This record gives sequence, C-alpha cells and structure tokens, in this order.
Amino acid sequence: MSEPELRTLLCELAASLFARGYSVGSAGNISVRLEDGVLMTPTNSSLGRLDPARLSRLDAEWRHVGGDAPSKEVFLHRAVLRARPEAGAVVHLHSTHATAVACLAQPGEDAPIPPLTPYFVMRVGRHLPVIPYYRPGDAAMEPAVHAAAREARALLLANHGPVVSGKTLLDAVNAAEELEEAARLALMLRGLPARELTPAQRDDLLATFG
Repeated sequence: MSEPELRTLLCELAASLFARGYSVGSAGNISVRLEDGVLMTPTNSSLGRLDPARLSRLDAEWRHVGGDAPSKEVFLHRAVLRARPEAGAVVHLHSTHATAVACLAQPGEDAPIPPLTPYFVMRVGRHLPVIPYYRPGDAAMEPAVHAAAREARALLLANHGPVVSGKTLLDAVNAAEELEEAARLALMLRGLPARELTPAQRDDLLATFG
C-alpha cells in the first residue's frame, strides 16, 4: 500500500475507533511502519479529527521529518516496532473495558483476560502482559514495553490502556477491537462459571491461524 493510501486508511480507521468510543478527546495514538520510516498520529490530536496531510512522519531512526509533531508516546510505538520486526502497525487506545482490566490486573500478570473466544486467541495470542504504571509520556517505560512486546502482540499499561500490534494497520485495529470485546466479556462474566477454551483448543487455533 502506498504512503498516501496508508495516510487515508489510518485516518479512516482512527475516526471509526473514535466514533465508537474506543478513544475520547485527544487520547490514544496509532503508528504504521513505512519502508523508510513511520507515520504516526500527532501529539494532542483527536483520533476522530485527523488530517492525512498533517500526520507525523518519522525517519528510520525515529527523527521527526514531516507533518505535525508526533505523539508524546512515540517511544511506546518505537519499543513495540523494534521488538516485533514482523509488526507493521501499533494501536494504543484508552478503550473502556480493556482499560478497566488494566486497572484491576496486577503488574506482572501475563493473562488477565481469560481465553473465552477463538478470535481473542487468534488476534491477541497467549500472552497479554501487564506493564507497571508509568505516567503518560514517561519514556522510562520503553525498556519494559520492549521486553514485553518481544513475547506478546498486545499488552496492557497498568491504569492506562491497551497497546496492540499487528502485521498490518488493519490487523492491529482488528486486534485492538477484539481485545476490547474480550475485556468486556471477561468483566461481564467475572465470578460466573464461564467455560474457557482449553489449552488444546488454543494450541489448535494458533497452529491453524498463527
């Protein structure tokens, strides 16, 4: 996909996430890998009101080279994309239910959302590590995020929200949506005898769909 097409798609997907309440105000940020750098949502921008021409452009060394200034959480995206060379995009949201789980789970937990549905396993995987709390924009979290992302497609920032990667921009958005739905189901079923997928069923899904 060409850079102009990626710019348009990023803005369209971001607006869809915003319209459905996956982010509010200027919360959340998205990045997508280019052949020679990265496109990213600008700092203090709303996912619902992005201009394709004003998206931040960074070079291969993560230096700002075009568009508006990038999100203050640029290091978050850098940590994930460097840890996962197969990933083409990262989506960070403050979606309600995933953030609720990020407030309930203990830092260091590896699977705070149970494997209730096949699409959660297929799009998020076995691991959903919970990163200790850092204030938004604190670059000190980069090593912890990088280490967790080496083993996991998605993670939760304690008391902050989800960070999800995908092979493509669309894959990352789909996975972020699936994570939010899985969190909602987990909270709805909390304390009830919900039937989880067995380890064998999870293995089969991952072997079949990756």
